[in-house]
Amino acid sequence: MAVDESLVFKPVNIALLTVSDTRTEADDTSGDILAQRIADAGHNLAQRTIVKDDADTLVRAIENWIDDPAIDAIVTTGGTGLTGRDVTPEALQRIGGKDIPGFGELFRWLSFTTIGTSTIQSRACAVVARGTYVFALPGSNGAVKDGWDGILQEQLDSRNRPCNFVDLMPRLQEV
Repeated sequence: MAVDESLVFKPVNIALLTVSDTRTEADDTSGDILAQRIADAGHNLAQRTIVKDDADTLVRAIENWIDDPAIDAIVTTGGTGLTGRDVTPEALQRIGGKDIPGFGELFRWLSFTTIGTSTIQSRACAVVARGTYVFALPGSNGAVKDGWDGILQEQLDSRNRPCNFVDLMPRLQEV
């Protein structure tokens, strides 16, 4: 990471959404990993919840957070695979906004180094909707580590150079 230590770190308010038909607060290990990494990076865990793999429920939860001015970014974990119940990318499409295609591309490139061609089964993706970033990661522990450690840790650090997502936040709703 190319952190310019002369700059001031700006903490980001991040909401964490686990998408699963089976996980509970007691066994949401990928959510726990992300929550810890968010805190360790100096950011604020604004909210955290678990919802079922249901597109309508996902859209409602994500849109509520998008419309909350206290939330800058949303990280989801789960629902990005190929099964019939995996609907996180479809939910993000319904919300609209601008796709961030490089996020999914970079995620799969990083993931390839740890799980090989199995990464092709991931539909990790990201959008910016109404001024809020939404990053959709797969639900495995390894995937959330790859996504946070390899992408989000740097891009959500305002001191990262040559650029980062935080510097763009004030301009995301420009017309």
